[in-house]
Amino acid sequence: MVSIGYFLSSEEHGPRELVRQARWAEQAGFERLWISDHYHPWNREQGNSPFVWSVIGALSEVTSLPITTAVTCPTVRIHPAVVAQAAATAAVQCRGGFTLGVGTGEALNEHIFGDPWPSAPERLEMLEEAVEVMRALWTGEEVSHRGEHYTVENARLYTVPPSPVPVYVSAFGPKAAEVAGRIGDGLCSTMPDASLLDRFRSAGGAGKPTQAGFKVCHAPSAEAGVRTAHRLWANEQLPGELAQVLPTPRHFEQASTLVTEEMVASALPTGPDPQPYVDRVREYVDAGYDEVYVSQVGPEQEQFFTFWAESVAPALGGALTSSGVSH
Repeated sequence: MVSIGYFLSSEEHGPRELVRQARWAEQAGFERLWISDHYHPWNREQGNSPFVWSVIGALSEVTSLPITTAVTCPTVRIHPAVVAQAAATAAVQCRGGFTLGVGTGEALNEHIFGDPWPSAPERLEMLEEAVEVMRALWTGEEVSHRGEHYTVENARLYTVPPSPVPVYVSAFGPKAAEVAGRIGDGLCSTMPDASLLDRFRSAGGAGKPTQAGFKVCHAPSAEAGVRTAHRLWANEQLPGELAQVLPTPRHFEQASTLVTEEMVASALPTGPDPQPYVDRVREYVDAGYDEVYVSQVGPEQEQFFTFWAESVAPALGGALTSSGVSH
């Protein structure tokens, strides 16, 4: 069964708007939520970055949908012992319907205290140790830990869910996919890449859930949607490791001047025709994902949810059935 969720963008919307969107998403038939966890937006046009744990607390009171962070970096800016406490509380608030998505992060969010930005291999090592620390704390027992990257002394969580918080690991390349398969309870990604899933499953992820998300821009015309998406999310088309190493929204704005509207038009569904949205979901389903998350770019959120419920969801159900996958 493929589950379709909505991706709440903490870079684009304030906390009250995100809560409102979650209600609309549930009413429109979405089955679960992703929410991004950032200290900065990617650029100043996006304009927001609320503290995700406060937002999750509010979400838990207005929606019954399960929530996954996409994704939290528990290594540099916030010590894993603190993330463990936040995630445990979120799991209690969400009555068990909370998953901690984790990744190695970006300098954009993690360098703010002046710490050196580690290399990619070191960040993966730090992530492994961070997950070890968090799982120890979720037992509710007192934990002391002295590792290569983290020290915990006489720490105990007194508010913990009945079951440990599931940890899904983000991966965009083969090494991260192998780490995700080995230490994760599931996989998060944004790429409709079957080979990535194969690498995850062969490294220990067989049978574990997989999630992926992508952006769309419903608008009166495809051209209007492209303009909005280019203004707000041109950074999504930057190549290579730039997203991991550029330190400020200003730098992303500078790099994004190289991204054209044509590049954006070829990268995401836009406009009023439901078929491109259906086709994009099919790409992720055909790649083998269990959960697919959709994020509407821009301010026209309520219109998007009406469009999805009335035009996309009916077509999507038939398309997934015809491809041999039931939704």
